[in-house]
Amino acid sequence: MASFWDVQRANKTKSWLLMLLIFPIVAGLVWFAGYFFTGGEWVLPIAIAFSLLYSAGGYFLGDKLVLAMHGARAADETKDAYLYNTVEGLALAAQIPKPKLYVIEDPSPNAFATGRDPKHASIAVTSGLLKTMNRAELEGVLGHEMSHIRNFDSRFMTLVIVLVGLVAILANMIGRGMWYGRSDNSEGRGSGALAIVGLLMVILAPLLAKLVQLAISRSRERLADASAAQLTRNPDGLASALEKLKGGTPLKSASETTAALFISDPVHGGRQGIGSRVMGLFATHPPLDERIKALKEM
Repeated sequence: MASFWDVQRANKTKSWLLMLLIFPIVAGLVWFAGYFFTGGEWVLPIAIAFSLLYSAGGYFLGDKLVLAMHGARAADETKDAYLYNTVEGLALAAQIPKPKLYVIEDPSPNAFATGRDPKHASIAVTSGLLKTMNRAELEGVLGHEMSHIRNFDSRFMTLVIVLVGLVAILANMIGRGMWYGRSDNSEGRGSGALAIVGLLMVILAPLLAKLVQLAISRSRERLADASAAQLTRNPDGLASALEKLKGGTPLKSASETTAALFISDPVHGGRQGIGSRVMGLFATHPPLDERIKALKEM
């Protein structure tokens, strides 16, 4: 039987190792650009600048945009006292500031956390979650979201998004360069087998980077499950909550863009999509049955 700490350590290590896989992809694209194009060495700094600018906006404003996108309202301390009391207790146990609380009026049970650090964090839950879960189950779900905040998952995933965005921008710039121009050096570097290799890199690199991002997302979900079990000292509470989420329906405001934030896939509901059934590589979340099994084995 794995302990909380064993599961946490394994998933943290896996997250970092997966992220390191993106660097060889970036290095390969940069090398190809420098070899194939005259002036290709300028591709990397330009791509980094675009990627950082794009991600900075999401990092500092993303939480407000996500909450607005899903029509979240600020929780009422009197009307939602049950929610407030549970979060206050968990925040004390986690030794982090109490996050701002929001409610999404939607019958589908779900929840997510957002914010760049514990001081600027928010947790949003659906009205369906509040109606569906008992105290232990709600505590498990909130413990999961609190763990995302305590583990700085928003910051970690922003770094991943920067790297994945960097790969996409590099591939786009190289692809356009191959389409509109070619190397003018006398060695004929812009033709032949190298051009075919470059084309394959341009096509496959963004896909590979995206697969790494999805694998990291699944790893951070498992980490949050283990951290929640440690925080609440009751893995059965979260396991029972995930059982109920298996029967959930899609969220009305669901979007592929924000799907990874939620505790359960909001686009396909508890049924999950064909991608996650046929090829788990393309899922933002591990299968619910797998997560439930892991919790019950702690």
